[in-house]
Amino acid sequence: MNKLILASGSPRRKELLEMAGFDFEVVKSGADETLPRGMRPADAVKYLSKLKAFDVLDMKGSGYTVLGSDTVVSIDDKILGKPKDEDDAKSMLEMLSGKTHSVYTGVTICSNEKSETFSVRSDVTFFDLTKEEIENYIKTKEPMDKAGAYGIQGKGSLLVKSVSGDFFNIVGLPISLVYRRLKAF
Repeated sequence: MNKLILASGSPRRKELLEMAGFDFEVVKSGADETLPRGMRPADAVKYLSKLKAFDVLDMKGSGYTVLGSDTVVSIDDKILGKPKDEDDAKSMLEMLSGKTHSVYTGVTICSNEKSETFSVRSDVTFFDLTKEEIENYIKTKEPMDKAGAYGIQGKGSLLVKSVSGDFFNIVGLPISLVYRRLKAF
């Protein structure tokens, strides 16, 4: 296989690839991640993962296999990105309280010879959250750099009642599926 590059600055994706034993380098994409209006969550993550992966492949040239990825939280087909501020985080957490939402991760694996793009969906159900629980969680600052304003691998795990699907997809990379798909490269 060509030298593997992770086209993401996400520390969680880096940790998952390291956990799986991959040898890789990290090159963050500079691509504009503005989504076309009206794009559905599963399409949005595939679009963004492809954008990031091919941006980095163009930067690096031949001899590389690039892994691009993007994760969004969605409720009722509305995409929740990273919160702009604490009020935005509070609004998102109130929206997710007591409900089931979906987490989509799009993955693009590409080289000069071939490419593949796919997405994975997992569903997460939150407990009914009190105002105090939401405020205390926001005070930890953990929600501020996470899609949907929570991190399931951290203190945000205390908000989660149940998970259906790939847990690592929710963290940011469906690592077992990525491992299998990378074999083809």
